[in-house]
Amino acid sequence: MITIHLRYEIDADKLDDFRAYGQEWIRLVNRFGGTHHGYFLPGEGDSDEAFALFSFDSFATYEQYRIAAASDPECIAAFEFAKRTQCIRRYERRFLTPIFE
Repeated sequence: MITIHLRYEIDADKLDDFRAYGQEWIRLVNRFGGTHHGYFLPGEGDSDEAFALFSFDSFATYEQYRIAAASDPECIAAFEFAKRTQCIRRYERRFLTPIFE
């Protein structure tokens, strides 16, 4: 299993746009066979930092998702929404191997 950790630098004044973006990607990742663990928005502390975690069975399955998402109309629309609203300033992606009980 591979878990993808995303760290976002967001525009704190566009939190509603980022929330809409995140809700769409939760649905899309799950539709492509992943398990989305949620988006985590600012609470206390930094107001411009958010996180997301989602998992796939393997890195190969994740790569298949990335290839399919690049041409999927709903995924393209989600990317365009973030671009148009400029709710995301930048992001970082990390690949992790989870340990469960």
